[in-house]
Amino acid sequence: MYQQAIFGGICRRGMTATTRYATIISKRKNCGGINYLASYMCINCRTSHFSKWGYNFKVIPITYSQVQSPQFHRYSSTIPDRNKHLVKKFAISVPPSSCKSSLPEAFSDEGSRTFIDKVPVPMPRLSERIVNSCPLPMQPYLRLMRAERPIGTWLLYWPCGWSIALSASAGCLPNFEMLSLFAVGAFVMRGAGCTINDMWDRDIDRKVTRTQERPLVNGSIGTQDAVIFLMGQLGVGLLVLLQLNAYCVVLGASSLGLVVAYPLMKRITYWPQFILGLTFNWGALLGWAAIHGSVNWPVCLPLYLAGTCWTIFYDTIYAHQDKVDDVLLGIKSTAIKFGDNTKIWLSGFGASMIGGLVLAGMNCGIGWPYFVSVAAVATHLASQTYKLNIHNPSDCANKFISNHQVGFILFMGIVLGMLNKSDDNNENRSEDLEPSVDSGAC
Repeated sequence: MYQQAIFGGICRRGMTATTRYATIISKRKNCGGINYLASYMCINCRTSHFSKWGYNFKVIPITYSQVQSPQFHRYSSTIPDRNKHLVKKFAISVPPSSCKSSLPEAFSDEGSRTFIDKVPVPMPRLSERIVNSCPLPMQPYLRLMRAERPIGTWLLYWPCGWSIALSASAGCLPNFEMLSLFAVGAFVMRGAGCTINDMWDRDIDRKVTRTQERPLVNGSIGTQDAVIFLMGQLGVGLLVLLQLNAYCVVLGASSLGLVVAYPLMKRITYWPQFILGLTFNWGALLGWAAIHGSVNWPVCLPLYLAGTCWTIFYDTIYAHQDKVDDVLLGIKSTAIKFGDNTKIWLSGFGASMIGGLVLAGMNCGIGWPYFVSVAAVATHLASQTYKLNIHNPSDCANKFISNHQVGFILFMGIVLGMLNKSDDNNENRSEDLEPSVDSGAC
């Protein structure tokens, strides 16, 4: 009866990360979850963290050190499933009977007890396995720059790739050297952006469930170490930038203000995603300039604005994962501003993106495969919007990650469109532009 009483009268004062974890466990409907919560409340502690529980219970101290992190072990099952099954084990030490507080019937014996729960968990991605295989001292820094989650690097890289591919000569492939150079730059600068973001937000991240294991929050990296690491990333980014022409060096350096300012925008305006869009799509201007030595504004500006709308589209979906915590902490985002009208707003930004892509293609005189890819992108965005469940964080995460496909589809459409493009369409556009490097491989 004591176990069941836990559910009936939970009345808590002072929410901490530990008590929130206990509450999550208490919501489990199986008996193992009940026993786990009961044992969790009975642990003998010697710290100053207290939670007051109603229903005739004493004030029971709770400590972080006595709650072990789940340990996952491989589990072989005959049940057909595409996901691997893992076993999650919780080991809990039961104190002597004299220290069992007011729950004498919570346990039948003393000693160490292990609760086992089989849960379907997908196998780690390749990037996660690579990070986990690196030396332990390196892993916190790789996680600080989100090396185990490459989706951000792809979303930063695709506007660069679009611009470089559009700048190729008619009938030619894009410049592979430039694509490779911008890929390195995207990886490094995305990592630098994540480091800056975590340095600004470390106090907020401690209060958001999804971000509590970031290196600056859990203490695996100190602030001074993060600053030194940031300087190293910016140094590598500068070396990449110096490989380009002088116009690109000035243009690229001018975006650094947006990189630094973006984490602050969520405290000021409900449109931080707009600032992120201006930052993430700077490569749409830089890629063309790297090939031709200047920006062709009739082509690059619509492409840049289309990419900005795309960023607002996918980052609004991403922001819906944390909207509950954001409201409590006073953090602003388009997800909070749009609310239940999110799908209407997403439809508008998706349509704006498609309009910008069509205008850029028409000004460039590109071939028909490009417009086929634009139609495929429009279908993809419409599918995301229609199927999106803004109240399901897992669905929001999946929809966000799927935008990598959008970038790839459009890139392949540009490449095929430039191969299909006639030389006649290119003469008027490029007669005043002398390429500073080879625009592509013919």
